[in-house]
Amino acid sequence: MKKLLFVFAIAAIGSLASCKKDYTCECTLLGVSTSFEIEDSKKGDAEDACDDAQAGGADCELK
Repeated sequence: MKKLLFVFAIAAIGSLASCKKDYTCECTLLGVSTSFEIEDSKKGDAEDACDDAQAGGADCELK
């Protein structure tokens, strides 16, 4: 029984570590600021999407 509880505890912690949430990417290009939502995403994926926006020459930051 203790092993079963331990396995469930580890699974619960693992599921919390991979939570998805909404992020905002704020970009500035030629003095014009804009932002866009990155919904239901892991932080690493949201950072990648925000970094991709910088490829167009904008200065972007994930909030």
